[in-house]
Amino acid sequence: MSHFKIPTDLDGGLYFFGNRRTTIDSEKFFNVYEQRIGKILTKCPISDKITVDEIVSYSNEAQKSWGSMTPLERGHILRKAANIIRDHHKEIVDWEVKTNGKPKREAIFDIYQSADTLDFYAGIAPQALLGNFFPLLNNKHAYTTREPFGVVGAIGAWNYPFQTAMWKIAPALAAGNSVVYKPSPFSPASPVLIGEILAAAGLPPNVYCVIQGEGETGQALVENKLIKKVSFTGSVTTGQKIQEACARKSIKPCTLELGGKSALIICEDASIDNAISCSILANFFNQGQVCTNATRVFVHKNMIHDFTKSLLIELDKIFVVGDPMDEKTNVGATINEEHLNKVISFVESAKKEGATILRGGYRVKPKGVENGFYFEPCVIGNVTNEMKVAREEIFGAVMLLIPYETEEEAINHANNTDFGLAAGVITNDLAKAHKIAQKLEAGTVFINTYNDCEIHVPFGGMKNSGIGRENSLSALLSYTQEKTVYINLSSKIDHGF
Repeated sequence: MSHFKIPTDLDGGLYFFGNRRTTIDSEKFFNVYEQRIGKILTKCPISDKITVDEIVSYSNEAQKSWGSMTPLERGHILRKAANIIRDHHKEIVDWEVKTNGKPKREAIFDIYQSADTLDFYAGIAPQALLGNFFPLLNNKHAYTTREPFGVVGAIGAWNYPFQTAMWKIAPALAAGNSVVYKPSPFSPASPVLIGEILAAAGLPPNVYCVIQGEGETGQALVENKLIKKVSFTGSVTTGQKIQEACARKSIKPCTLELGGKSALIICEDASIDNAISCSILANFFNQGQVCTNATRVFVHKNMIHDFTKSLLIELDKIFVVGDPMDEKTNVGATINEEHLNKVISFVESAKKEGATILRGGYRVKPKGVENGFYFEPCVIGNVTNEMKVAREEIFGAVMLLIPYETEEEAINHANNTDFGLAAGVITNDLAKAHKIAQKLEAGTVFINTYNDCEIHVPFGGMKNSGIGRENSLSALLSYTQEKTVYINLSSKIDHGF
């Protein structure tokens, strides 16, 4: 058991550099909420360009020695951090719930996978970064090396603040980069805690830093000349701006994990019980705030009546909306009041366009946490693929039931979106499943399951859902640049003319 202590409050600040939690002077602030009770925990100062540039310069200097260490040496530190996370997982889970609103039972998985992420990259980096050797003619050979970019600018999402931060931090550090991380202002605390854990594990000062802010802070980070690689998770609109910024003043690669409007196709031969289970997996974890969620559930017209009836009975039995600190709760708080109202507005728009609200779709006030941001999970019927609610990303616990007649129709509707993050198929016919999977325009296709997430499996989207991949060997290599070296061993060099 490590001697590391988890902070009990945010009084030490929400910045991390010099291997310590700290704060800065600023004229601008944003509020940090405890979603479960609707309470302001603290006010966080916003980084201006001068502050961003200063912290990036610290990280740039620190990277030189970190990048010169062997992958094995770096891996020892990452493994120590993984062990600290496991030793203190209960306290970390409580912080994740307190500053994000997700149910404790879900946060436990996030924290354990974060430890696994560190172990995974610590394990594969020594072999994966070896490079290759090429024997050539005329006493020559060539070899390749994998080298870190330098400083990585990472901008994270608010829905999985600890877990998805680690998806970026772990491979970037394992590859020898330093990282300057900007969390979402909606959930800014977890990445600071990650910094303290890494420092306790022996990470040198300023190899990992955390800055705070909104769009202007992110822009300053991306446009800084010392940032050589960018990784972003968030909206399509912001992702487009980041991609433009990465090409405006200098050419720097970027990994973009953006939005989704995924579809789940339930085939006529599917078991209704299995179809219900998969549709729940595809829609209601983390209060529906999951980018891969298949809000569009296409159900064959011959089974939609029985499916809908059984689905509503099951949802009424299983949902417990309430205080996410209570281990019985399986639906926690939405990230903030503005987002809660946005989700409700999608439900209202569906009503106006002729859809039928079959359950939920409104704000609730659970006993003891009445001021929190809670939403009753919603199912909407009589939906068409042309409605606003079926075209735009809701990012909330709203399931849309859309009937279809033919397999081709379902596939065409599923692909009729600018997004391409994920899709799913439920069927007893595996030949059919593979056939449909090949036709779906999505980075991940789930067959008879949904929302599986393993650190050694690539994750990312097609079309407007992004470029590049998180997780797996693919992510590690994306934080390196490949160099080729040619060598002539001859004592006499022929000029060739």
